[in-house]
Amino acid sequence: MKKILAIIFAALFVLTACGNNSTDKKDNAKEITIGTEGTYAPFTFHDKDNKLTGFDIEIAEAVAKKAGYKVKFVETQWDSMFSGLNSGRFDTIANQVGMDADRKKKYNFSKPYTYTQGVLVTRKNSDIKSFDDVKGKDLAQTLTSNYGKLAKEKGAKVTSVEGFNQAMEMVLSNRVEGTFNDKISVLDYLKQKKNADIKIVEGNAEKTQSGFVFTKKTDEKVIKDFDKAIDALQKDGTMKKISEKWFGEDVTRP
Repeated sequence: MKKILAIIFAALFVLTACGNNSTDKKDNAKEITIGTEGTYAPFTFHDKDNKLTGFDIEIAEAVAKKAGYKVKFVETQWDSMFSGLNSGRFDTIANQVGMDADRKKKYNFSKPYTYTQGVLVTRKNSDIKSFDDVKGKDLAQTLTSNYGKLAKEKGAKVTSVEGFNQAMEMVLSNRVEGTFNDKISVLDYLKQKKNADIKIVEGNAEKTQSGFVFTKKTDEKVIKDFDKAIDALQKDGTMKKISEKWFGEDVTRP
């Protein structure tokens, strides 16, 4: 009888130990900290319940989960975003970071999860059908932006504005003929105002890509984990689903 009891207790001990090991593995899952603004709608912002949300937030959560990481977001202002990454306050950034040549010299990037380009926005009844048609036309632009420079290069007369929303107001009120801006911003605008009297004209504006950014010291395995997760989520349609939720079309592929 004593031997039987000993065997039962031993079996229970093994089962308990296995259960504890399973819990420990779950609790000790890899954690990755991600820097983000939290004030940049619709990419990273707080909803009416003060929950951090947005396109970049949902993409980051999906990619990290697929890669086997627990996520911790660290909110910071854009001006201190890269210094935070450099100092190790967080491991990567999810904040529509463009993958330009200068940044690629200083940092490593994951595969892109956003593809966009500059477009021209005009009223639906406008006779403007291409970028070249803006020559001599009035456009609303922020003067120091790349889109302001593009407008001038195309021979447009530029009316200075503080930002995208003001430019859209001027277009709709017929005070200017149009405005150059990022396609994703326009798609977000149309998602909020489905009946807006505007059309999108595409042209030869430079295309841009955004991805997760890491320091040059980051373990290559981490970046490969993210790349594999991005590939998998694009393949199974998760990235497309998230994008269509926020913008009405898929901006996660070229």
